[in-house]
Amino acid sequence: MEANQSVPTPALEPTPQPSQPGVLHSLDMDQKGSDMKSSKKVVMVLAVVMIAAGIGTGVGVAKLQGKSVPGAPSSAQPIQQVAGNQVKAGDVFGVPDEKTFKDSAEGYLEAGGLDGEGSHHLLREGGVSQTVYLTSSVTDLSKFEGMTVKVWGETFKAQKAGWLMDVGRVQVVNPQGQAPSEE
Repeated sequence: MEANQSVPTPALEPTPQPSQPGVLHSLDMDQKGSDMKSSKKVVMVLAVVMIAAGIGTGVGVAKLQGKSVPGAPSSAQPIQQVAGNQVKAGDVFGVPDEKTFKDSAEGYLEAGGLDGEGSHHLLREGGVSQTVYLTSSVTDLSKFEGMTVKVWGETFKAQKAGWLMDVGRVQVVNPQGQAPSEE
């Protein structure tokens, strides 16, 4: 070989530089990480909402069914809705809480309303003007006919009766009651 002859040198290829897609790929990873964080927050919020809704539903169902809730006062215990054949003084039927119904009256219970208002009436001292006409969406009042009872309920506007009450709670005062004398 002669000295003037040059040996071809291999061409150097340029070193690969990160391409634009690689840079986007890196940005995609950051965006995915951010999306994962926000989706975790959404899942956590939904979990808290679902737990709160479940607790609320449980408490609501317990109240609707009249079952006792742990820690509730004993007066919230359910009582018998309808009287049986053996009724004695002091027995209570209907809604357990006296505060549920603001109106109350005590007297001798007889069958019959006044021109279609009420199914029963409560005779009280003071004559006809003190009579309370009764209906009940909670208990069967016919089981208490001929007894002296105390009733709690809600007063309704009547067309003919002076006092019309929907009874929610009945307490037997005297199972061998007597009608008050006419005055």
